[in-house]
Order: sequence, then C-alpha cells, then structure tokens
Amino acid sequence: MAESTAGSGTENDGLTPVKPVEAELLVVTGMSGAGRSTASDALEDHGWYVVENLPPQMLGTLAELVSHAPQSIPKLAVVVDVRSKALFADIRAALGALAASGVTFRVLFLDANDDVLVRRFEQGRRPHPLQEGGRILDGIAAERELLKELRETSDVVLDTSAFNVHGLATAITELFSDSGPVALRLNVMSFGFKYGLPVDANYVADVRFIPNPHWVPKLRPHTGLDKDVSEYVLEAEGVKSFVERYVRALEPVLDGYRRENKHYATIAVGCTGGKHRSVAVAVELSKKLAQYPRVTMTTTHRDLGRE
Repeated sequence: MAESTAGSGTENDGLTPVKPVEAELLVVTGMSGAGRSTASDALEDHGWYVVENLPPQMLGTLAELVSHAPQSIPKLAVVVDVRSKALFADIRAALGALAASGVTFRVLFLDANDDVLVRRFEQGRRPHPLQEGGRILDGIAAERELLKELRETSDVVLDTSAFNVHGLATAITELFSDSGPVALRLNVMSFGFKYGLPVDANYVADVRFIPNPHWVPKLRPHTGLDKDVSEYVLEAEGVKSFVERYVRALEPVLDGYRRENKHYATIAVGCTGGKHRSVAVAVELSKKLAQYPRVTMTTTHRDLGRE
C-alpha cells in the first residue's frame, strides 16, 4: 500500500492529487471595548493560534512564516488595534501589502454603539486608549474616525452591542468554529427604527408600509412571532409580493458574496418599534432564503421586548 502524503502537496498514490494544507489568517480588529478579548478567547477554544496586539507592520512577516509551515499553525488569528498607537496608522498599508503578496486573509471588525462602549469602559474603570485628557466619548469619536475606512472594507462586521460575554463567544463559534465558515451565513434581523439602525446591517428593508397591528386592540399585546399577528401582517396587500421580490433581488447579491469569499451578511428588516411587522417579515424572509443552496440562516429580533 502506498504511503499517505496528505498535507505534503504531492500525490498519495500517483493518481489522486492531495490538496495541500493552506493556513487560515484572520485579522481581528475594531472598536476598543467591543469585545476583542472575548473573541480571542473563543477563537483559541476552537483551535486558532491567537497573537495579541501585533503592530501592523509585522503582519506580513508573520503571515510569511505561517505560510511556510501551515501544518504547524493552520489557523492564525492576529489582533490588531489602536493600543499600538502611531504604528496602527499603517494598518491599511499593511493589509494592502498582505493582499498584494497573495496571502489569503479575512478581517473581522468588532463594533458596538457609543452608549454600550462608554458603559463597558466605566464598568471596567479604565480610560479609552485615545481618550488622553478628554472624555471617554472623545476617545471613541477619535477611534471611529481612525477606523472608518477599515470598517467599510472588512469581511465581517459584528455588532456586539446586544451581546454579553457568552453571546459574543457563541457568535464567534458560529462564524469560525473547527468546521469552518459555511459558504454564506445570513442573519435576518428585525428592528425598530425608533431605536436606530443596526450598525452591522448590510441591507435594510423598511416594512412600515404594512398596516400596523399596534392599532388592532386584540393584536397589540402580541408580537410578530404569534400566529395571529404573523397572518395579519403577511396577508396584508402587497406583502407576499414584497417578500418574494426582495428575495429575488438578493439572488445576485448572494452569488456575488460567494465569488468575493464573503461569509457573513446581515439583512435588517425594520418597522416602527420592532415588535410586529418587522418580526413577522424577518421570519418569512428567513424561510425563503434558507431554501438557497450553501446558505445557513439565523434570525434575530433586536428590539423585541423593548416596548
């Protein structure tokens, strides 16, 4: 029997090519206080080798080292953030050089809204790294401006505002577990416009054109998860047509995401309060999108229970 050479890049029996082992490189960045430490711990739990607070200028050197020995470190996560101060200003150039070298990598950007970030810094009794002599909000504003372009070009933007430690660890597990990310993971999120747009939404659908169950006394106490409310919403004029057309409009988007190796996207569906219409439509959209090949669905309801 021929000796197996899996992982060597050669053929195992002279006939069947064996795919060479390729290392995965994940760059973890984002807002201070958005959960990088929790994300790092979760990645380590799933076999990733994590390097914390790496100066961006060293990304290329580390990537080259790993690419020469992918069997030793098949999954490398590098945390890069503003703690490196002036060195962080070169991160865009460092990522550009990494892409030009042919190294395959993804960027995970962790974000949260300002109120949540302020609360987390106050609870931890520590200053923001860019705060200097000002307020925590001053440091957050400076960091947002510094990271604006990086956020826009990241492969995955994850809003951690509603997550506790366990919720964030679960989200990281779903995205980067041992089994690897699926071809495309979609999250359909219902929300209420009066509470603000979700910061991590890739697409936003406004369903406030649908008659509001809030004005029907017997339906008002219930939510879009209840059958009577769901039927009221989905049977309203034009709603089924809207859902079907919206799904069809997303088809080329899903195909494009696959071509561009994008693994995660959030489709937000909003009504006024995030209790009735958006919830029912989000559930229906999820059912339709789940029928597509190589798609894994999750459905979340950001503002359900806030009223």
